Amino acid sequence: MAKHREKKKAHGLVAAPVMEPNAAGVDIGASEIYIAVPPDRDMQPVRRFAAFTEDLKAAADWLEHCRIETVAMESTGEYWIPLFQILEARGMKVCLVNARHVKNVPGRKTDVSDCQWLQYLHAVGLLRASFRPSGQVCAVRSLMRYRESLVGMAAVHLQHMQKALDQMNLQLHHVISDLSGTTGMAILDAILGGERNPLKLAQLRDPRIKASPETIAKSLVGDYRREHLFTLRQSVTAYRSYQQLLACCDVEIEQMLGEFSDGAGPDTPVLADPKDRHRPRRNEMKFDLRGHLYRIFGVDLTEVPGLNALTAHTLLTEVGPDLSAFPNVGAFASWMGLCPDNRVSGGKVLSSHTRKVNNRAARALRMAAQSLFRSQSWLGQYYRRMRAKLGAPQAITAAAHKLARIVFHMLTNRHAYDETVFAQQEIQNQHRLQQKLMQQAKKYGFQLIPIT
Repeated sequence: MAKHREKKKAHGLVAAPVMEPNAAGVDIGASEIYIAVPPDRDMQPVRRFAAFTEDLKAAADWLEHCRIETVAMESTGEYWIPLFQILEARGMKVCLVNARHVKNVPGRKTDVSDCQWLQYLHAVGLLRASFRPSGQVCAVRSLMRYRESLVGMAAVHLQHMQKALDQMNLQLHHVISDLSGTTGMAILDAILGGERNPLKLAQLRDPRIKASPETIAKSLVGDYRREHLFTLRQSVTAYRSYQQLLACCDVEIEQMLGEFSDGAGPDTPVLADPKDRHRPRRNEMKFDLRGHLYRIFGVDLTEVPGLNALTAHTLLTEVGPDLSAFPNVGAFASWMGLCPDNRVSGGKVLSSHTRKVNNRAARALRMAAQSLFRSQSWLGQYYRRMRAKLGAPQAITAAAHKLARIVFHMLTNRHAYDETVFAQQEIQNQHRLQQKLMQQAKKYGFQLIPIT
């Protein structure tokens, strides 16, 4: 009788209400995929397909034959992208889920059980889809991430150049700030061309270099060994090759940005000149990125203290100009992992740390928040106040959260940044500070009298 009761109870747990009757689950792999559909849709509800394009299209045909409307799959590496795009083109709703959300069940793990478990969870409505921007944004994001890898590989070859100079005891990169600049590359070309006279090499110095010709000539006295010169030549060639690839990548990115629709209305004012002009950085894009972002967003995000054009471009490629997928600003900040992740049990807060997420947009906002240390704006004062109160790590998170709220408000309402709205908050903060000082003085037997 007891065994019968246990079986009935277990059966009751399985019979959960079905929220998505036309749901399927997919287990993604590098060379093959497993798909599970409801048992009543096919005599063989679990099938295996190869990862070739023809097989993926056959899998989509089988899902359409089984009257599947929504599919759940894990974000496994890059292997999910081809099937995702094929199913999305067929009009199916694809639910891309985090692998950590579906791996909390003990027992045997096989590809068949994984796809069946995904199908069951999706059918009963226990899976939440990850945010994925539009295809146009994803295309620019792919190029932007590829560009970041090019910058990293170019930096590696620049380090090889510095290592070759160190091995020859040439201290050029220690007396000039940028070895890849005009002076550095001109001197390296002359060295590779056979010139060894340090005085003649020092004459290639750009007039803007702070180091004197005598110092540069002294740094170019060393041991020009054959093997190190070969390494230097290879590194210079590879570095320039990557610079050409970066230039071509910038042209393609600019063309893609030009295909975005205008977010600015007819009454949007003309983009003003930037407040902080700076010398173009080595790896900065060679086109008017700020103008493209203003046209797409409809607002100038670089007006916010701490945000530059590259940070705004990161927000475009990771989120996009449309934030309608987030119901409110709290959901937007939570998606980036900038909100406390409260763990409460028995009425007691066990932990309130932020979630550890690998989010490039949040990383860009954290770097922007860290740059507010010397800013004289209200955000700079807020960051310094939080830093004195909570410490640097938590202050960076708090300021990044504040920046996320400002960006969400600007993009959803198409309102320009206006720092005067923080004046009331600053007055309240000053009032709280005065009340605190008065209470401390009263505690020690003093009374503060304001100066009239």
